[in-house]
Amino acid sequence: MKFRHAVWFLLSLGAQAESSCGKVSIADMNWSSASIIAHLDQFILEHGYGCDTELVPGATMPTLQSMLDSDTPDIAPELWTHSVKTLLDEGVADKRLRVAGHALLDGGEEGFWLPQYLLEQYPELATIEGVKQHAELFPHPHKEGASGFHGCPKGWNCYISAKHLFDALQLEQAGFEWITTSSGYSLSASIA
Repeated sequence: MKFRHAVWFLLSLGAQAESSCGKVSIADMNWSSASIIAHLDQFILEHGYGCDTELVPGATMPTLQSMLDSDTPDIAPELWTHSVKTLLDEGVADKRLRVAGHALLDGGEEGFWLPQYLLEQYPELATIEGVKQHAELFPHPHKEGASGFHGCPKGWNCYISAKHLFDALQLEQAGFEWITTSSGYSLSASIA
């Protein structure tokens, strides 16, 4: 199950309306690609435009809400739009936010993933019903005899969308337990 959606570079329009660059705050989001973009933005703004920049901690939901409520931070370098489309569209329509471009040129993919070797061995895993019938193939890393479903870290859009899908698809009733990872690094480790 995959979802394709835009990944946007977002600017707040409330705080920086002056002609000089001045001070610019950039959300240093809690996943690798966005953090890299934030540091690149910081370097370019400081060395190319003489801006006084500040990196502030960020995650999708709190950063977008802060940009809408208090015009800070000035820049969200990468924002996955799947779960925040309504808020984002309202902010753009109200001229509080501006989409400055696409952070990932082809957008991004969000979905439920499983190892290829399992799909080859159990072709029925290509559907969610097949996954539910074989919950035992996905052992929980910390609870013997339980099946685990690794979700995204809190604050990420995919935490919300995946958790809602987990509930709607009745994966708990099929024997899965939702596992919240603490960071992008933990999520990567769960994949490894």
